[in-house]
Amino acid sequence: MNEANRIDLLLVEDNPQDLELTLRALRKANLSNLKIARDGAEALEYVFCEGPHTGRKITDAPKVILLDLKLPKVDGLEVLRRIKGDPRTKSIPVVVLTSSREQRDIVESYQLGVNSYIVKPVNYERFAAVVRDLGLYWLLLNQPLNGD
Repeated sequence: MNEANRIDLLLVEDNPQDLELTLRALRKANLSNLKIARDGAEALEYVFCEGPHTGRKITDAPKVILLDLKLPKVDGLEVLRRIKGDPRTKSIPVVVLTSSREQRDIVESYQLGVNSYIVKPVNYERFAAVVRDLGLYWLLLNQPLNGD
């Protein structure tokens, strides 16, 4: 794996306010080696090294993906389905970070193999704490399958 090309976190978020709050919380926790995708199609292109990302190697996968469900072009559940359905990418931890509390979204996410499902808190301080804790857990504490 080429560490120079390694992105720790892929943030898939289309809402500008949620994106800014998430980025601010991650920076405060000194978690800044990240890539942003603003829709599901862009996320899939990045993960599967397609389109503008054809120069990447699929083995240079992010350590974790924070995925919103309500996305333009390709929705989050389809992004999750594609990532977890491909043997090359299924071990990448995916955390759904969404405003949806709908039971069918939660059930389908877990059936597709999501690693965690978090509903975005409305309160900024709580939202920032959740994002910080997610980043610290998945990037610093969690032991990935490949032993990185």
